[in-house]
Amino acid sequence: MTTSASDAVSAMQLFDTARRAVVPFTPGDVVTMYTCGITPYDATHLGHAATFLTYDVLQRRLRDRGHDTRCVRNVTDVDDPLLDKARQLGIHYLDLAAREVARLEADLEAMNFLPVYSAPRATSAIAEIRKVVSQLIDSGHAYVAEGVVLFDVSTYAGFGSLFHLGQDEMIALATERGGNPTDPRKRNPLDFVLWQASTEDEPAWDSLWGPGRPGWHIECTALAQRELGDTIDLHGGGGDLIFPHHECSAAQSQCLTGQPLARHWMHGALVWKDGAKMSKSLGNLVFMSELREAWDPRAIRLMILEHHYRNDWSWSDDSMPVATARLERWVEAGDGRGGLDEVRAALDDDLDTPRAVAAVDAAVAAGQGVSQAAALLGVDL
Repeated sequence: MTTSASDAVSAMQLFDTARRAVVPFTPGDVVTMYTCGITPYDATHLGHAATFLTYDVLQRRLRDRGHDTRCVRNVTDVDDPLLDKARQLGIHYLDLAAREVARLEADLEAMNFLPVYSAPRATSAIAEIRKVVSQLIDSGHAYVAEGVVLFDVSTYAGFGSLFHLGQDEMIALATERGGNPTDPRKRNPLDFVLWQASTEDEPAWDSLWGPGRPGWHIECTALAQRELGDTIDLHGGGGDLIFPHHECSAAQSQCLTGQPLARHWMHGALVWKDGAKMSKSLGNLVFMSELREAWDPRAIRLMILEHHYRNDWSWSDDSMPVATARLERWVEAGDGRGGLDEVRAALDDDLDTPRAVAAVDAAVAAGQGVSQAAALLGVDL
């Protein structure tokens, strides 16, 4: 697929979470991207697929524009939800992680996702994490309290600038999302864990602060730095990760290196089912492994692409028949470049996949072959 002439003069536009605006995205020849992956304690669901599809389509368009892309997607293979689920099942936590990572990879391969540049695990970076934590302590940005290492948010004036929340709002969200602001060991309610002591039945690694394991946020700083460097072009994930995860990651990284973690922050909206956000804790999930047993994975892609990545949407049982009928029309249309320029323009406009899908529909209605436009969306006809 060749790059259109207009690409040389028009920049891609993407919404930036920190700037709260659609702005030009103008990386160099090699685009470095880091997207937060799964905590592998259960199967991949539709919410995961929708998030990862955003960055898959973004990479396809960037490559179409002539860039190389290096997208890292981490695996949080040591964290409370994984350890709790492994206890319930009576299996080793790494065995559970390996099973669910394999299921994720099978789901994404079936849906024609581009391979990521790397998919590092948190447990692969214990040495780097300990080093980063030591540096934050030595520079006065973290402190040790009863075997726990905590980041001191008062040392970073920009804390809260990613999500643009006030102190009370952040405390409320931290309480809701397991941040434990009332922990008496904390100097400030929003201080967050970098390293924690392990219980007797949890994995533990030796450290200067006692045996323990990493907190949630620190792995992304260590892994992004190891895999891609101090500052990356784009950091992203689901919208539910903005606070506290990405807010904390941005703060500790800036304090560690003196440089911003990312030049651009990109977040996807949430998928709903039965009137609530699709989540493992609620159990209102549509699992990808089950969905693709019943439907063509290309149709699943199309169903997701009908929704803009920044707009919440709800799963409906009617979604797949509609997407399947669309796929059949596209396949019948055959080879050709109908709709390709329109799809390129739509993707350059804040990754407007609904408009891109509509452009292919219009080309099909006009009797044009659409294989190249469909391929840019990751739908091979």
